[in-house]
Amino acid sequence: MAGEIDIDTVAKAYARWAPVYDLVFGAVFASGRRASIAAAERIGGRILDVGIGTGISLTDYSPGNRIVGVDYSEPMLRRAHRRVAEHELAHVEALAVMDAQQLGFPDAFFNAVVAQYVITAVPDPEAALDELARVTRPGGEIILVNHLGAEGGPRRLFEQGFAPVARRLGWRPEFRWERLARWAHRHGGVRVVERRPMPPLGHFSLIRFQVSDS
Repeated sequence: MAGEIDIDTVAKAYARWAPVYDLVFGAVFASGRRASIAAAERIGGRILDVGIGTGISLTDYSPGNRIVGVDYSEPMLRRAHRRVAEHELAHVEALAVMDAQQLGFPDAFFNAVVAQYVITAVPDPEAALDELARVTRPGGEIILVNHLGAEGGPRRLFEQGFAPVARRLGWRPEFRWERLARWAHRHGGVRVVERRPMPPLGHFSLIRFQVSDS
């Protein structure tokens, strides 16, 4: 499963997306962004936002939490830094260039970890999920929002056909729920507490994993 997307291809793709990302995806992804942030803020405390990109989600976090954002794309992250400065977002503790598959944080460092539209865009999703679980405190949550591939039918056929093009643009359209379920079963230290379809058209899902305190 690893290696389906090359990290250099992803970096180049998101460098191209950086100037137009908010315009192209801002409204489309807004419901998922807000839902994932609301879930994280029910836990509160120190929150890690993986794949922070241009920082479009940063203004949606309440000032009462402490936010750390990471992204692999330097061009995207430069825009996030500008957003923090322009909006004087004092609750943002740090922004850093970082690989989701190798997070530079101690174990159990965050109360919640949010990954918006990220898991289908990393070369090894299972390695990234392992890292998200590692840095989440027992009792905390990993909150994903992402497109999940269809289980069958015409949409599944379209996603499979579109996959080679999508990989050049930086993601996997055919990534299915069962891959997340297999990871959770293998990991053993997380459990699914919510899986909810999100707009547009229910093609996206909010998924919450609680990290075991045992």
